[in-house]
Order: sequence, then C-alpha cells, then structure tokens
Amino acid sequence: MSEKKIKKIFIEGAISPSFIADAISKHSTKKDIGAHSIFLGQVRNDVINDKVVKAIDYTAYHEMALEKFHEIRESAFEKYSLTCLHIYHSLGRIVTGEISLFVFTSSMHRKDATEACSYLVNRIKEEVPIWGKEIFEDESYIWKQNRP
Repeated sequence: MSEKKIKKIFIEGAISPSFIADAISKHSTKKDIGAHSIFLGQVRNDVINDKVVKAIDYTAYHEMALEKFHEIRESAFEKYSLTCLHIYHSLGRIVTGEISLFVFTSSMHRKDATEACSYLVNRIKEEVPIWGKEIFEDESYIWKQNRP
C-alpha cells in the first residue's frame, strides 16, 4: 500500500447539503482545475414485497473498508489525471431523501473527472465492506442488495 495517509471517509448520519457545498467551495482557490464531477447517492423509498423503505442503516467493517477505500482512491489517481478526489460515506440511519455517498473528483479536463467518478462509485459498490439494512415503515428490515 502507498505511503499516503488514509483519508477520513465515514460520516455519522446523512451527508448534509452544507457539507457538500463547503467541499465544493474549497476548490475555488485551485486554479489548475477545469472540471469537477460529483456523485451523490441518495436513499430511495423503494417498494420491496409491498413494503416501502423509509431508511437505510449503514454499518461497515471500518479497518478493512478504510484500507479498501485507500486502495481504490490510489488506483483512481494512477488511472486518471486528477487534481483532487474526495469520498465520504454515511454510517448509521439515513432516511429516504438524504445523501449517504458523496464522491467528488476534480481534474484539468472533464473526461478524467467524469470517468474517474464513475469508476470510483462502481468499485465502492462492488468492493467496500459496507452493509445496509433497508428499514421499512413498520420497522421490519432486510439486508440491502446493491443494484447496478
């Protein structure tokens, strides 16, 4: 693994619009950036077996998840010409309509930013040990299955 420091990824609770806006505004001083790409994962009110999802309760195997996030992050820097890359994922109960995943890539040109953002989201969904309980309106639940 690279000598770079493992970044803070997890946020307790939903990722707020003000957190996202603050992250974006911090990049206005970086004059070598020409493009940003942002993915926001929002909890949906899916209907499963005639029950409506009202929240997802996220848990993770912290140490392994952070190592995997670091590995994915470093591979994105190797594969794409990025200036910045940020990943945040919620833990705990996130209600429908709230943001649980924030991926933010920056580069000189849009192609690298957009392709890297998509690459990161796909790898996160496939590889990072984060689990979610989909909680229904009656408080029953099932373990979430990631969908493409």
